Amino acid sequence: MKQRWYAKKWVIIAMHIAAWTLLFSLPFLLRPAYETKHEHDDSYSLIKYMITAALWAGYFYLNAYLLMPKFIYKKKYWEFALIQVVIFVIQIVFDWILFETFLTVRTYELKPAILFVFFPFLFILATSTAYRMIRDKIKYDHILQQKEKENLTTELSFLRSQVSPHFMFNVLNNMVALARKKSDVLEPSLIKLSALMRYMLYEADEEKVPLEKEIEYLQSYIDLQQQRFGNHVTVQFNASTPDKHYDIEPMLLIPFVENAFKHGTGLIEEAKIMIELKANNNQLLFKVQNKYNPTSSEVKDKTSGIGLNNVERRLKLLYGNFLHLSIQQQDGWFIVTLQLNFHA
Repeated sequence: MKQRWYAKKWVIIAMHIAAWTLLFSLPFLLRPAYETKHEHDDSYSLIKYMITAALWAGYFYLNAYLLMPKFIYKKKYWEFALIQVVIFVIQIVFDWILFETFLTVRTYELKPAILFVFFPFLFILATSTAYRMIRDKIKYDHILQQKEKENLTTELSFLRSQVSPHFMFNVLNNMVALARKKSDVLEPSLIKLSALMRYMLYEADEEKVPLEKEIEYLQSYIDLQQQRFGNHVTVQFNASTPDKHYDIEPMLLIPFVENAFKHGTGLIEEAKIMIELKANNNQLLFKVQNKYNPTSSEVKDKTSGIGLNNVERRLKLLYGNFLHLSIQQQDGWFIVTLQLNFHA
């Protein structure tokens, strides 16, 4: 997605510089035009004013980028209040030092100085806090819009591809053969197919589903794939029982399994697929391995899925820094490892 011009870093920096320049120029722009009799004293006042302005700007960014995330967002309100008091005292001390350094002909008075520092301090505190909150709200809304857009663009692909038409036709053909043989396997196969389609058509519309249902869906999909390939592919699926209840976005894991069956079958000697799933201590570990033939070339199927790149993008939009995805090719194995931290 092309970045908009006003979101570029240099534009943001330029806007900040322009805003500070305008703010600290207002006293000079609004001052009545007259010649001062104390030009030498005024020059030192200007130096003091510029240093003070730089300190206020530094406090603005300190509060917005360090203190707010570290204390307010973590609900450490008392620590935040104490630090603000300390910073206010430091500002008073700096104001006294600058006054004694540059305005030696005048006498420093503490009470007026406290009021003189307090109102700019309160203004910078309020504006920096509002700036950080508005900035984060805009960023959060932008991520939500991206999620909604991503869901809209991928929903049709998921419904059409995550159990691909080729897979469905093969399963139905196998079931026709089982019906002709009057096999006892037909009934449980129909039940699994029914559960799989019910999950796709109804429960996948939910924002999140219990992890157990996602595991059941994976198991039904794998069982039907094993029925399709028979003894030509060895499949191992190890899913341990979660240590507690977890919710997950529906059909989040199936692209990796479908990709394993797509690329791990065919012209491969001793085809094998290994799938492992663990969920404990608020962390999900999902690992899919399949043998592949690096010399074979495949023609991409338009119904073969949304692709691992798009899956990775969807994961990042949903979980951000709470996930780690590794995709490797090693010693004839294609290995996908997903570590996902559930939001506490």
